[in-house]
Amino acid sequence: MPRRQVVLVTGCSSGIGRAAALEAAARGHRVCATARDIGSLSDLEGRPGIRTLPLDVTDAASIAAAVSAALSGEGRIDALVNNAGFGRYGAVEEVTVADWREQFEVNVFGAVAMISAVLPAMREARSGTIVNVSSVAGRIPIPFASPYCASKHALEAVSDALRVEAGAFGVRVVVVEPGPIESRFSDRARQGVSALLGRPGPYSDVYRNAESAMRKEFQAGVLPPEAVARVIVNAIESPRPKSRYAVGRMPRVLFALKRVLTDRAFDRAMRRALKMR
Repeated sequence: MPRRQVVLVTGCSSGIGRAAALEAAARGHRVCATARDIGSLSDLEGRPGIRTLPLDVTDAASIAAAVSAALSGEGRIDALVNNAGFGRYGAVEEVTVADWREQFEVNVFGAVAMISAVLPAMREARSGTIVNVSSVAGRIPIPFASPYCASKHALEAVSDALRVEAGAFGVRVVVVEPGPIESRFSDRARQGVSALLGRPGPYSDVYRNAESAMRKEFQAGVLPPEAVARVIVNAIESPRPKSRYAVGRMPRVLFALKRVLTDRAFDRAMRRALKMR
């Protein structure tokens, strides 16, 4: 029987974060479920094993307050699930620098700030698990989603360095790489691509093809968030978790192709999918 742990999860308003909080609580762990909008967690408040806290990962004071509340209320934090994030879409040259900064502010700097906030207590306990929720995009660059891909690539690089740094203190670092997930995140992703349709410019035709490809992709390979949540909690409970967990068929297929194809061949496959010359 796995020992009861205190698990802090970011981005629990929907999707993977909410599912992870529910899965961990169902297995007997004590969960601090967080979200920027605390009202979005009202239905979780009062559930056995779950405590809700407001948390904006881009606000240092909010992070400090949430981590302090978790430590004072539970006595420790055994696991951090860095899940909060969003996706920004468009061609590299058409995404503003401000939008690029916002993407990294949440997906990378927010995760790093959370890690910095929980690591002192984990180091002192010489125990803990940090789960960074990446994506298939963390290893496979997807055209017209470069801000999101770049942020997840950066999160994976942080994880690889941190795994060695924190490992000396008994802290494990795990990366989870899901394929498409049926959640509000997926809805927002489709809306983000759809918003590009009709925009005049050199990429207008390709945006239509990208939107069509995304529709087919989500219909064919979508996973429920609960599937990812089970992998996350399994990793937290494991005495020896893997460094990376690819979740779903799409990541496994694309990662295998990336290993055997040259960059030129992989680029051709991407262009064919997007009906580009």
